[in-house]
Amino acid sequence: MERAWYRQAPWLKLFRPVSVLFTCLVKRRRQRWLQSKAVWHAPVPVIVVGNISVGGTGKTPVVLALIEWLGSEGYQPGVVSRGYGAKPPSYPWLVKPEQDASLTGDEPLLIAQRAQVKVVIDPDRPAAARALLADGQCNVIISDDGLQHYPLGRDIEIAVIDGQRGLGNHRCLPEGPLREPPERLNRVDLVLQNGGDMLHHPAANIFQLQATRITRLDGSDPQSLAQWLAQLKTPRVHAVCGIGHPERFFSTLAAVGLDCVPHAFADHHAFSEAELLALDGLPLVMTEKDAVKCKDFQLPDGWVLQVTAELPDRFKDILLQQLAACQFKEGKGNG
Repeated sequence: MERAWYRQAPWLKLFRPVSVLFTCLVKRRRQRWLQSKAVWHAPVPVIVVGNISVGGTGKTPVVLALIEWLGSEGYQPGVVSRGYGAKPPSYPWLVKPEQDASLTGDEPLLIAQRAQVKVVIDPDRPAAARALLADGQCNVIISDDGLQHYPLGRDIEIAVIDGQRGLGNHRCLPEGPLREPPERLNRVDLVLQNGGDMLHHPAANIFQLQATRITRLDGSDPQSLAQWLAQLKTPRVHAVCGIGHPERFFSTLAAVGLDCVPHAFADHHAFSEAELLALDGLPLVMTEKDAVKCKDFQLPDGWVLQVTAELPDRFKDILLQQLAACQFKEGKGNG
């Protein structure tokens, strides 16, 4: 289905009636929440980072880059997330770097490990935000993948789109890949586009993902990618991922000179040690999001590629202006 969305397959028109209904429902839902008094407004600025399409757009590297940059500007960011696939004993749940991905979900755990900031998961995002603010150590909240989660009020919306695939056939589910219609991008504050040669929205700011470092699955033996490549006996590697847009990962590896044997699994796939050990004979390279679920696997030649989002200066300037306009609020929560 995903391949058809991005290849403009004509048979997708069979889903047009359902797609039109879905579009109407998501528009109505958003309008209802915009007018609702049930929205909870945090006493600090809330930055929502999300997308309007299903599948990967590079959102998690953007969140990580935002955390680092906000810290350099004197802010103390924290993150709230739904925690897709998480099974903690209770909510809200504070994610700690040493916890297991089955408890926290892969993306929240990756953020907690890489960024060393407070991350709280809860399908009830206002509850997660209240828990995040409880100790007074956070003065800006980043809501990860929160664009369609309206109960938590937001001050700044950032939408991330994929520069390679764009918006597909520009249709909402199930005829196309969109969670919301394309015009939703006109109502967000900032649009970030992950690479690509042409703009998929006139206001998009293009950023690049840079492969920077590589480590073993457990995080040991960190080294520059150039250093690691120079030590390889062969450029041929197993490329393993369970992400929304696996082709981007494979292209990244190919761009640095690796000859990939691709192994694409479903997004958020729960890897077993046995299925990875079966891929013997070559070095194995994974994404960071996948590796947080495999850190205890005994793979003699298993590696994790770290990528970094390089945020454009223009984007950072605009975001600073918008944050300055967000006067810290007091007592506006209504739940």
